[in-house]
Amino acid sequence: MSKTSLALRNLRGFTIIMVVAFHSCIAYLGSQPLSALPFNEPPYGWLANPIIDSERWFGLDLFCAFQYVYLMHLMFLLSGLFVWPSLVRKGGRRFLYDRCLRLGAPFIFGVSLLMPLAYYPVYRVTAVEKSWSAFWFHWTALPFWPSGPMWFLWLLLALNIAVAALYVFAPRLIEFLGRLSAQVGEHPGRYALALITISALAYVPLAAVFQPWQWVRFGPFGFQPSFVLPYAVYFFAGVGVGAGGFARGLFAADGTLARQWVVWLAAAPAAFLVWIIPTALVVSGQGPGLRGLQVIADIGFAMSSTTSCFALVALFLRFAMRRPMLSNLSKNAYGIYLIHYVFVIWLQYVLLGTALFAIIKAAIVFLGTLTLSWITSAITSRIPLVEHLISGKTHELVRKL
Repeated sequence: MSKTSLALRNLRGFTIIMVVAFHSCIAYLGSQPLSALPFNEPPYGWLANPIIDSERWFGLDLFCAFQYVYLMHLMFLLSGLFVWPSLVRKGGRRFLYDRCLRLGAPFIFGVSLLMPLAYYPVYRVTAVEKSWSAFWFHWTALPFWPSGPMWFLWLLLALNIAVAALYVFAPRLIEFLGRLSAQVGEHPGRYALALITISALAYVPLAAVFQPWQWVRFGPFGFQPSFVLPYAVYFFAGVGVGAGGFARGLFAADGTLARQWVVWLAAAPAAFLVWIIPTALVVSGQGPGLRGLQVIADIGFAMSSTTSCFALVALFLRFAMRRPMLSNLSKNAYGIYLIHYVFVIWLQYVLLGTALFAIIKAAIVFLGTLTLSWITSAITSRIPLVEHLISGKTHELVRKL
């Protein structure tokens, strides 16, 4: 395994830890509503704040805010890295078949079975009749089907389909992205500036129309309209890096980005301040010229997303080594992502009313969720059907069937 592949595997394990940590803290944010939100009434705020605990700590707000600006961007970036090599190796038809099974089947399973199980305690918090049958009646009466974190799967599948279409009709476009990524390997700052510019152009106009927490939902398909284009930008950035050979160029283990890891680590919190300070002023209504300040905050968001992603990639490239725990986490990352939300919400629900500090509750939920999700993923991945879906070796499954 190349040093770059090792670094990316470790980064994938770290990323799933941050996903679990982010969701584990949401119930204990100081910015949470004062009380639990009605299950049946628009705008269905429980989708963003499933469990609301009376214990709060502002430090968790800062932690979640920092994860908020980069985490999903990084996931789309990493998801795009292996798309083009896979397409070239498999061809468009088999690639699409495998992706539909790997992403589409878990999406259907997650939305149909896991999300009702996850949201059942959310209903119980405010319900008079707390039985499962009563919950199911209210659940099916909703004007949409809540998908929770499963939204990532269908949007990722849509982006994969878009790349497959480019593979057939405009392959030179992806090849151009690959050459560009390879050529700027010695100048990661230039690439970062281009990525900031493009993502800002995609994000700022949408952010002027849609709030960051606003969602658009059609049945089980939900997305945040202000972020859908920036996510696509990062996904295609990953596709370009993969097409250019991610072990060389921008993501080379001995490249400039890896050598500049200290610079990028310093830039990440600085860029975060460029976003969080004007955002705090806008939210409090204290800043003069709030409209202009909001634009500055939106540009700062694009800056923070890019610098944080580059900082983490640089750090893991620089210190790429075999780490058994991260390796095993990476192996089970997909399974953990699929199941973790069930454990997060149920643990937060069980801890309601417990006299513990917010940070202690968040730690219990995080450690409990990560452990239970990890064990569940490791056990279920031994089932042949699950193993092949999670590993992506769906063509082997078809031959066996």
